[in-house]
Amino acid sequence: MEESSEKADILVVEDEDNIAIALNYLLTREGYNQTRLATGAGAVEMIRTQKPDLVLLDVMLPEVSGYEICQTVRADPECADVRILMMTARGSAMERRKGLAMGADGFISKPFELKELREQVRKILAGDLDTAPHEGIADA
Repeated sequence: MEESSEKADILVVEDEDNIAIALNYLLTREGYNQTRLATGAGAVEMIRTQKPDLVLLDVMLPEVSGYEICQTVRADPECADVRILMMTARGSAMERRKGLAMGADGFISKPFELKELREQVRKILAGDLDTAPHEGIADA
């Protein structure tokens, strides 16, 4: 029984319009409230003021990287409840480990399947965070 009388607020920080359009489609269809920033500048301030339930954060952004944003948000105790799902076109195991080490709650590689993203978003919003050790040590 999924009765969500309160829609989750999601901040999308993504500079690529085609990906932002796909995210907008998915998030709207899933019933989430959303806001988009196309650059890393101002993202931390927006996260601090809006305190979204989830931030979909691109790693490679103009002006401020997703890693820097994630690290700054995680250092702010006022933002402890904000969940972060990082997205990158460089989906190596090392990039994933770096994102999770910086405090991301999840990590997804682009291009991603909408189904995969939908499942990740639902899991993170439900508090089902990926804390298990990660496979893929072979490339270390």
